[in-house]
Amino acid sequence: MVDKRIMGKVVYGVAVVAIAGLAFTNAAASGGESSARNKLVLMAPAAPGGGWDGFAREAQQAMKSIGTVNNIQVTNIPGAGGTIGLSQFVQMTGRHDMMMVTGGVMIGAVELANSDTTLDDVELVARLADDYAALVVPAKSDIQDLDDFIEVWREDPGGTSIAGGSLGSIDHLLTGYVAQKVGIDPADTNYIAYSGGGEALTSMLSGTTVGGISGYNEVADQVEVGTLRALAISSEERLPGVDVPTFKELGVDAVMANWRGFVGAPGITEEQKQEFVEIVTEFRDSQQWRDALERNNWTDSFMVGDQFADFVDNEITVTAQIIEGLGL
Repeated sequence: MVDKRIMGKVVYGVAVVAIAGLAFTNAAASGGESSARNKLVLMAPAAPGGGWDGFAREAQQAMKSIGTVNNIQVTNIPGAGGTIGLSQFVQMTGRHDMMMVTGGVMIGAVELANSDTTLDDVELVARLADDYAALVVPAKSDIQDLDDFIEVWREDPGGTSIAGGSLGSIDHLLTGYVAQKVGIDPADTNYIAYSGGGEALTSMLSGTTVGGISGYNEVADQVEVGTLRALAISSEERLPGVDVPTFKELGVDAVMANWRGFVGAPGITEEQKQEFVEIVTEFRDSQQWRDALERNNWTDSFMVGDQFADFVDNEITVTAQIIEGLGL
């Protein structure tokens, strides 16, 4: 039998730890003596291993490399294109030791869900990097280039299935955007949404779908070994070291970035927001971050202040128009 005195000490110890943890969290949230320079949490509103998680961890390593923050951690709150994380983050009013990763995917998810919680409810900090989506087909496909794909697509939009990420993702939005640009009603497209990049990739490789749209990083290995054929990429110009033409150079004016950046919690002071901007600016200039950009085929797209706010406003407008065109 367990000694009651020992059990009592254990329970007491657990209670002390729990109370101490709550006190620490509340102190961090309310201010106390802490600052973002002493301890910083990066929330990735996605599961470990995803694009936002990878972005947060690359930022974490860049900050560590130059010592801009003493203690930096990454936490994950996955679900619904980042809107679950967003809804939790807006409840952390005044929390000045946490930033949340955001980006184009979140704007699409918010618009698709017609959510009451939007990026208007948080403090914009910085846009940092973009990556781009590619249209691919299986290497065994008779479709050799973008013109071939468009011809097949125009003849039978409903029968030309296109695999990609979740509804409202950049993959989905780009499908509708390209359709509109080539004279196809976006509502007639046959987009097959998958919850993860692995499932979408499997459907492309197996020929379950005619083609697919995915972040280039997710299909690059398959393109390089010759199991997938990349027809076009959504960047403004060709990416360094990537031998894939852009939609634009092939005559389809469809440029769309899967941008990523950071926001702060509502209710932080202007000084606290500026500290976030300074932290981000410092690590963005580090060699570690430059290496991360190259390693991930990301394009530097640094923006802060009014420029970033204007960019987000435009993204929301364009995204809403695309989703309406898709009939969602």
